[in-house]
Amino acid sequence: MNRRDSLKKIMMASGALVALPSWAKEWTADSLSFPSSVFAPAEQQLLASVVDALIPAGDSIGALSLGVDQFLIKLFDQCYEKEIQENINHQLDQLNQTAKSVFEKDFSDCDQQQRQELLLRLASSESKNEKDFFNLIKSETIRGFTTSREVMVNYLHYKQVPGHYYGCVDVKA
Repeated sequence: MNRRDSLKKIMMASGALVALPSWAKEWTADSLSFPSSVFAPAEQQLLASVVDALIPAGDSIGALSLGVDQFLIKLFDQCYEKEIQENINHQLDQLNQTAKSVFEKDFSDCDQQQRQELLLRLASSESKNEKDFFNLIKSETIRGFTTSREVMVNYLHYKQVPGHYYGCVDVKA
């Protein structure tokens, strides 16, 4: 290992860290570029409405308050194939069109009972794409909700370290 190169790298990194606050103080969330999503903002809002219909906020927490909709957007963007992403986009558009034809308003504007009725239509549909869409959204929403920190720690009482270690314990034989 070359000590001179290592010292140069450490000094350059230190200089960058010292200079960071002066040139990064004007950063805002709008000025930073984020990777684009396969979901348009309207589709993201629609997905949030679907998540809210599946696990609504009642007396306790709901899926939206935990950010499950953002989890799903990142999950579908980064972990699923293009065909599945296209099916999700298409089914979200179809769901919104169905809401407009049945209730004469967007899915996001429907009340909880109307949203659930529309989603149950997808669950009992004859179309494989509609059933796959519903099952995927439902299972990933449940997974995102139940694996969130809030639910794991406060409701399921998850502990990172599994139990206590008792070294000297009498064993009855």
